[in-house]
Amino acid sequence: MLSRLFGKADKNSPVGRGPIISIVVIVYDMPEQAENTLRALLPGYQRGVECEEYEVIVVENGSPRTLSRDFLATLPFNFRYVLRHDGEPSPARAINHGASLAQGEFVCVMIDGARMLTPGVVRNLLLGHRVADRAVVAVPGYHLGYELQQQAVNTGYNRACERELLHSVNWPEDGYRLFDIACFSGSSAPGFFLPNSESNCISLPLDLWQDLGGYDERFDLRGGGLINLDLYKRACEAEGVQHVIALGEGTFHQFHGGVTTGGQSTSVRENYIALSHAQYRELRGQEFRSPQTQALFLGEIPPQAQKFVYYSAARILAERGELSPSGESIRPGAVA
Repeated sequence: MLSRLFGKADKNSPVGRGPIISIVVIVYDMPEQAENTLRALLPGYQRGVECEEYEVIVVENGSPRTLSRDFLATLPFNFRYVLRHDGEPSPARAINHGASLAQGEFVCVMIDGARMLTPGVVRNLLLGHRVADRAVVAVPGYHLGYELQQQAVNTGYNRACERELLHSVNWPEDGYRLFDIACFSGSSAPGFFLPNSESNCISLPLDLWQDLGGYDERFDLRGGGLINLDLYKRACEAEGVQHVIALGEGTFHQFHGGVTTGGQSTSVRENYIALSHAQYRELRGQEFRSPQTQALFLGEIPPQAQKFVYYSAARILAERGELSPSGESIRPGAVA
């Protein structure tokens, strides 16, 4: 049991221990997708961990469609639900409020409650934090479907298509089969071995979260603009941090009408992205650049994820000029 390795104790816990990690999930107007996300965080689906080793704090900003009371009643004791009636367009305050409730030594933030997970995410987050005192552990991101959802929606991709995809892999029987019906998200498109711009499941020591001040609430655009990218960059590049990537795990974005993936016109999407970058420049005084780190890669690679390792290796070899456009090695010795 991972909890014994950390030596965490809390007399108020049902088994005498408090959670090691607190996972904060933000939800807004996405009941079906949020239910899938929370099912993917349940003990039993998450392998190699026990209920008492982690807690899930669900913070929902009020909307016409909130999670149902019946569903919430099925969640186990390590889940907490907070409904905020004074929600803002940006999720910043909701995330910071959820993190303020954390009882764990580490806080993991999931800014988008429409992100399903593979079964080893929680276990690998905990293992990643054993690497170093100031480890920042990130999980790569994917979109359900075979192309980015903001592109797929133009050829008819919708919730019905997504339900069929999930049914085709018999989810949730084997959560790793999500890799079979997914592609890299835009922020993870460079692959594992080149800098990514964000993670939608990032975990850091609670004291580092506090040092960073959590999410910067000045990012006040609907959806937060570049707020998640900003936190990811500040955390990964903080002094003394070891960046850890759980490359055999993933979060999988479900279609739900998000600010950049929900079927908006190209002009509306591009305008929002331009506003987001302009706000980042205003707040940080520079253009956004993905964090430049020497990452440590952690975890087992399930067979379903191996194609993404292949793609990632090809991307970095092409970047270095060691592969031709056809994928053939230019310098055979470099690929030994």
